Amino acid sequence: MEVGTWGVPVCRRAQGPALEPEVQSMTQRTTIYASRLWVVALLAGSAVITGAAKGQDGLMLHPQALNWAGIYPLRQIDPDLTGEGVRLGVVCRSFTYSDADVPQNDYQPNVRHACFGNARLSFFHNRTLAPGVSPHSTAICSILFGDDPAGVVSNLDPFLYQGAVPGAVGHIYEFWHFALKHIYLQEAPAIDLATASFGQALEDGWTRGIEALVEHQGLIFVASIGNGTNASDPPFYPGAGPNTIGVGVVSSVNVGDAATRLSHFALAYPQESSAGPTDDGRCKPDIIAPGNCLVAGAEGDEGYSIAGNWSSFSTPVAAGVVGLLIQKAKEDANLNLAVSPKGGSCVLKAILMSSATKLPYWHKGRLSTDDDHEAPLDHAQGAGMVNALDAHQILTAGRGKPGDVPVAGWDLNDLAADRTLQQVYRIAVDEPGDKVLTATLAWNRHYRTTRPFSRISERDNDLRLEVWAVNPGNPAGSILLDYSDSEVDNVEHIYVDTLPGYALYEIVVSYSSLDEKTQAAGERYGLAWSVDEKLPDANILWHDLNADGIVNQQDSAILMYNWAMGLRSPESYVIGDINMDGVIDREDLRRIDAYRDRRADWRTETVTN
Repeated sequence: MEVGTWGVPVCRRAQGPALEPEVQSMTQRTTIYASRLWVVALLAGSAVITGAAKGQDGLMLHPQALNWAGIYPLRQIDPDLTGEGVRLGVVCRSFTYSDADVPQNDYQPNVRHACFGNARLSFFHNRTLAPGVSPHSTAICSILFGDDPAGVVSNLDPFLYQGAVPGAVGHIYEFWHFALKHIYLQEAPAIDLATASFGQALEDGWTRGIEALVEHQGLIFVASIGNGTNASDPPFYPGAGPNTIGVGVVSSVNVGDAATRLSHFALAYPQESSAGPTDDGRCKPDIIAPGNCLVAGAEGDEGYSIAGNWSSFSTPVAAGVVGLLIQKAKEDANLNLAVSPKGGSCVLKAILMSSATKLPYWHKGRLSTDDDHEAPLDHAQGAGMVNALDAHQILTAGRGKPGDVPVAGWDLNDLAADRTLQQVYRIAVDEPGDKVLTATLAWNRHYRTTRPFSRISERDNDLRLEVWAVNPGNPAGSILLDYSDSEVDNVEHIYVDTLPGYALYEIVVSYSSLDEKTQAAGERYGLAWSVDEKLPDANILWHDLNADGIVNQQDSAILMYNWAMGLRSPESYVIGDINMDGVIDREDLRRIDAYRDRRADWRTETVTN
């Protein structure tokens, strides 16, 4: 047996012992089942998740990655959510360099393209060279600001091209201008959030400077985590920094025609999306998003191309969701605190992570059958895939202060060492069976405001997140359902089933150890939570055992071989172990039959949350 990516055992097709008649029958049924599901990726709990959504006048909407992330369905609910009133900064590196490694100032999108006809873009650079066009910047900006009602490309029907925030004002910064003007001087740019789709493997002065901007100036910064290539590649900074929102990529399926590849997405694979932990042991990414988009071409006024499965393009998808949340929070006085320069970045980060959709094999920390309390996130998926609908729902549920709170909401608060050592949020749940409670706690690490922006580790605090099932008749008999208490991360995340018979729950935010001396300044934090119906685990990608984005006979053969051999591993997952109990058994096979019987036609089905 070989050990594959993430240490998962991989079985090659081999001559094994003859299968028993019951197993042979199951193999035949599974093969029939898999052949019908050759390209489907049904993501339970996400927004509309097939390519069936139609835009105005029946035109297909693109990029379909935005549909998968819930942006288009959210806009159907609230058509005014276009990013209007939001200032979004895009930090872009020059696309070419001279022999002496001098950037050639070609960092701008192709503004002649039809999708930028109504875009409100401003450009910022300080180089003597005339600015030029970057294909990379063009693709990113089209995902964000594009708006073309008559998009045409070969092999696709005419479509409506609409970016994540077409109504936003775009500030496009050449990287060194942004670094010299804003990072090194610690002067906040006149924007609501920034995004960058590049990075480097090691932390540096400029990446720490971004962390300081987030902490001291309240800048929300969304950055790519890197493009993998193998499981040992580290997450890239600044996305790997503790205060930024680091984004990985959900890969599209790599079969079929262009329409299929652009509208069906699978999982986050470390060979295409860099996975944690970071060099200092923290979990990254924070979130993942679909990345293969139809994007504007860098030449002329027409033309679109397929971007590919890169975190460069999943990052603007996630940044677009944040932009829509910012618009909503700015428009509603009751939600303004969520975008406060003093901690609002922590609130939006917590909302984004608490609303994320868990994809198959999501698991906190090390690969074992039990979640790690010391590792808050999955090393490949983070908190899960961005979900614009659920994020909007948590935001608009409003702020809930410590005490009795509704089943969804958020808070911006602090733990003061001299007066408040813990905060308790109490939730009453109707019919608590078959529900799941999600909670995310986020706070900032602390940095100096002068170069090289060193970490002030002695100023940092270690926080802890707990969820209790409360027995009103006997509080002493309450049950600690789960806790998240990392020694190195500055996020804590819980995703836990509620208990039948228990209708009252408490989310507790505290210092990791109440016995240890805490910093006198205390700690400001953002918290977000929700209690949701537990959806059926009906994601076909549980059966994508060879990680190619599709389910077919090859996956069936792996599953059946593993079961027939009785494979078991107490230290890591066995692929095909759907219920993650450490062994391939009849229960995993039973679920296959249950999925087949429940879903008559997976290829055309949509799921709404």
